[in-house]
Amino acid sequence: MAQTNYNDLLAFLAVAREGSFTRAAAKLGVSQSALSQTIRALEERMDLRLLVRTTRSVSATEDGEHLLRTVAPRFDEIEAELAMLSERRSKPAGTIRISAGEHAALTVLQPAIARLLPLYPDINVEVIVENGMTDIVAARYDAGVRLGEQVAKDMIAVPISGDFRMAIVASPGYFAGRPPPVTPQDLTSHNCINMRLPTHGGLYVWEFAKDGKEINVRVEGQLVYNNLSMRVQAAKAGLGLACIPLDTAAPHVADGSLISVMEDWCRPWPGYKLYYPSRRHPTPAFTLLVEALRFPAKPL
Repeated sequence: MAQTNYNDLLAFLAVAREGSFTRAAAKLGVSQSALSQTIRALEERMDLRLLVRTTRSVSATEDGEHLLRTVAPRFDEIEAELAMLSERRSKPAGTIRISAGEHAALTVLQPAIARLLPLYPDINVEVIVENGMTDIVAARYDAGVRLGEQVAKDMIAVPISGDFRMAIVASPGYFAGRPPPVTPQDLTSHNCINMRLPTHGGLYVWEFAKDGKEINVRVEGQLVYNNLSMRVQAAKAGLGLACIPLDTAAPHVADGSLISVMEDWCRPWPGYKLYYPSRRHPTPAFTLLVEALRFPAKPL
């Protein structure tokens, strides 16, 4: 038997279900004569009579009933799957991979993601915390987060936070018996908790500014960490002075576990930006995430 034309089968199903060539033709958007010819051609190819025609009605033969019973559910499944795929195209879905530093991931990405994901259950977000200057194209990330001044010019950059400041903090126990630093030069006599930079392997140079004067200090101390949370814990344990973001320090300063010093020397930094390649064609899901992160924030 020659391969059956699926359009012929769909025409048969319409007539059998409607019990009328007139109604089936209207549903399919074809003429009655064209529909009649289509059914006749199907019956000839199958060498089976599928429909009984009278002047008043159309009904399926036994073979037609069998075909209707076995084939119709399969076409229904196909239509349902196509409808689902169409809905997925119109409904934001998919996985978004982002590279970000620890502070940006906790203070900027996490709050925005917490607002977005409950509204869009088909969007998945993977955040990889890494403090180095990651090549997001080579690593197959959808986007990355860096301080504004660190974003390459060939990238699209979207502001996702305001400017922020660093804070120099230590525990009350650390300051027992020693004077707190007042100027950057005073740090040379203190035990400072250093941060190892992942990109070049060096230690972070503490940066200060006041009255238009900028001073960078290479501090020394017994501890070196490559993440923020360990520096906070070490400072609270009285192991030295730490240079950490002000928003991270604020709750610990408020509860008295840390003391902030040299506040007049702590310079502002440009805020974080979400960046991605200019040639990237954003998906609906990615566009939604960008809008959820955009600073200043807008209602979702």
